[in-house]
Amino acid sequence: MFNKLRDIICEYVEVDKGSITEDSRFVEDLGFTSYDFMSMVGELEDTFDVEVEEREVADIVTVGEAVRYIESLQD
Repeated sequence: MFNKLRDIICEYVEVDKGSITEDSRFVEDLGFTSYDFMSMVGELEDTFDVEVEEREVADIVTVGEAVRYIESLQD
């Protein structure tokens, strides 16, 4: 899941894939805008076959939080 998410992140922002960790913050560390982030969320829904609640995803700050959130939707 983490590796796939890293691949998707690299489609939205120019960052070295190897520098992305679970502690990487989408906005502060990776340079996401809110538009980039919400666009990526749509792709995550398609890729992982989940439905994301916008209120819940707004609280996600780090890559690790995103991984855990997506995994919780798949249970």
